[in-house]
Amino acid sequence: MSDSAPELIVYRRDGCPYCARMRRVLNRHGIIHREVDIWSDPQAADFVRSVAYGNEAVPTVVLRDALGERHWVNPHPKDLIATVTADAPTLTGGPRRHHFRLW
Repeated sequence: MSDSAPELIVYRRDGCPYCARMRRVLNRHGIIHREVDIWSDPQAADFVRSVAYGNEAVPTVVLRDALGERHWVNPHPKDLIATVTADAPTLTGGPRRHHFRLW
């Protein structure tokens, strides 16, 4: 268990559509998170492989909170939002960013 402030980390890489979707959804819901590019950070890539059965699967998401450290590989954004809202509500206080489609 951790007494420090909760933290949400999204391991990603450029060009990944699933990572882009995760970013959009987290921003839209005002979820405070940190992104780490596994192509520019070898230690991050090693970590992702360690929790994704040897694969560099992204997005890989880590939530560190009072319950400990939990990992998800390519989670559904709706499920992640529900978990963060329930278990780490202090991460839901960020600015909401809306993206409008023009069509």
